Amino acid sequence: MTATETPAGRTGSQMLDLYRAFDRLPLGKRLYDRAVCLKAPYFRSVRPRFVRLEPGRSEVLVRNRRAVRNHIGTVHAIASCNAAELAGGSCLDASLPPTHRWIPKGMTVQYLATAKTDIRATATVEDLYGLAADEARDVVVSVDVKDESGVVAVHADITMWVSPRPSRQG
Repeated sequence: MTATETPAGRTGSQMLDLYRAFDRLPLGKRLYDRAVCLKAPYFRSVRPRFVRLEPGRSEVLVRNRRAVRNHIGTVHAIASCNAAELAGGSCLDASLPPTHRWIPKGMTVQYLATAKTDIRATATVEDLYGLAADEARDVVVSVDVKDESGVVAVHADITMWVSPRPSRQG
């Protein structure tokens, strides 16, 4: 059992548990991508494809297609931000102990280059499994959005508020 798994083999992250379950199925990742977009419909606009989801890291691919291009034919800045937010949120969700929850609080974005190809948003976050059960704090998730040649087109630092889940008393 790893540090991020509960005794039943579950991680405490519904996103990560579903990702792992779908990943074992034929076309599982595509089904997972659609399930995420059903839960959070706004992300459907970029048609994300999860490449990787694990504690501490998430990668989301967005294809360069007409719907995500701007007037100069490159991937629109907001499509890149959309990919960054999805990668950052899923990364943090997969990295938290089951005692905690999160919500985005702010995002600082640097537009560094244009992206003329598909983009890949890669999010990383510190190990958070050691959070005290009553600990609440800001956590910054770093996300690089790169084109196919590895050039960072967008860098985002997403501040997330992490707090204990309310106890369920019946």
